[in-house]
Amino acid sequence: MLKQDKRLILRTKIKTFIPSTTAKDKIFRFMRKIYHLASCSTCQRIIKELGGGQGFELQNIKEELITEDQLDFMKEAAGSYEALFSRRAMKYKSMGLKDKNLKEKDYKNLILEEYTLLKRPVIVIDDEVFVGNAKSVVEAAKAKLLG
Repeated sequence: MLKQDKRLILRTKIKTFIPSTTAKDKIFRFMRKIYHLASCSTCQRIIKELGGGQGFELQNIKEELITEDQLDFMKEAAGSYEALFSRRAMKYKSMGLKDKNLKEKDYKNLILEEYTLLKRPVIVIDDEVFVGNAKSVVEAAKAKLLG
């Protein structure tokens, strides 16, 4: 049986995780998940716009921290850890990060250490990731859901 056929067989409505030998090779497919903060009114508004979260697994990143594997998947889909990094977070300013020359490794480690540094919400629909609350991002996520 081909590897691709196995993925289709393992597909579930909400989430399928196919483990492999390395974290980089781990593949998340047929997943609908929103990484958010329950206390963030913008995140809650966007979740409502997307049907109240119906059909999505919701992960409140304050209560259930993001794992390295989850962040690596987001990075693969978004293109970089920097694209996932929030410069609006209060911690960004209080940690003096504005004046530092950060590299990809730094962005990754900072997001894993401090959940508020993840740009949110992060909306995962199948193998696409939509990061942030810009109107164009939310509209693209809606279009993916309808498409």
